[in-house]
Amino acid sequence: MRIGILGLGRIGAFHAETLSGLDAVESLVLTDPFTDAAKSAAERFGGEVVDSPEALLAAGVDGIVVAAATDAHPGLILAGVEAGIPVFCEKPVAKTMAEGVQVLKAVEGTDVPIQIGYNRRFDAGFVAARAAVQAGELGKLHTVRSTTLDPAPPPAGYIAASGGIFRDCSVHDFDIIRWVTGREVVEVYAVGGNRGADYIKEAGDADTTGAILTLDDGTIAVVSNSRHNARGYDVRMEIHGFTDSIAVGLDDKLPLRSVEPGVTFPAGTPHDFFMDRFTEAYRAELTAFTEVVAGTRPSPCTVADALEAGWIADACTLSLHEHRPVTIAEVRTA
Repeated sequence: MRIGILGLGRIGAFHAETLSGLDAVESLVLTDPFTDAAKSAAERFGGEVVDSPEALLAAGVDGIVVAAATDAHPGLILAGVEAGIPVFCEKPVAKTMAEGVQVLKAVEGTDVPIQIGYNRRFDAGFVAARAAVQAGELGKLHTVRSTTLDPAPPPAGYIAASGGIFRDCSVHDFDIIRWVTGREVVEVYAVGGNRGADYIKEAGDADTTGAILTLDDGTIAVVSNSRHNARGYDVRMEIHGFTDSIAVGLDDKLPLRSVEPGVTFPAGTPHDFFMDRFTEAYRAELTAFTEVVAGTRPSPCTVADALEAGWIADACTLSLHEHRPVTIAEVRTA
């Protein structure tokens, strides 16, 4: 098949490399407002460069991958749908939930599939955890702990346009908690602090946060996030039930140092970047998209799925600012 990629920055170029290695993909069509970025990707991974999204959509592509700036996501998603071309779009659907709801309403009833990029759904550990929960191996759940710690904060310009740590970072935890447990979040309480980069505080954001999520069956989920984890990129999940407990992310590249006498775990070089931690998940995610394009599977993460994680992020943001519990119903507008 022939896949178009819109946006050839860091993640777009990474997707171009991944797609170029998939057996199902015969050719790529690339476009980016910065022509040199598209040309560089074409030189490295192959592909035809065109000068606009319109030209790409008219280039006979079977599916498109949207890796452009967030502001462009709604328009590119809708352009793909209007052209009848399956769409893969990196999260978020839109910069604000109001815009995301507009996209959802605009695509309701269409038979053109849209897949939103939440890569943890394709990580082997999280897949196994979901299977264990669905099989009842843990019994009734009572506690979930989900962690995402970045090795260093993004640049000031990124932070200013990110929408805040809950919408930019924690949202991955929110999505994977829903996906693994099969439950919905009904209430949150969030806290945050700033003890690192001054520009994060100046942007009105927090660099370290904690959130307590109450799920609809009474399970408690604890989410921990930080922009500062000098030892590496740390993504983990614990799921505790009345029958058993399991963990995702406990491998030899875990960026923690044990101080227990005689303990040698973890023994490997710590994960230091999200692309390192989730290389295989990204490959599985885009392989899934080729199956969506081929019509052999439904979208594994719909626009509606992505918006559910967004409502949790909005509730946590409000909770942080107002120092109180917030229900999802309070922030939901659709």
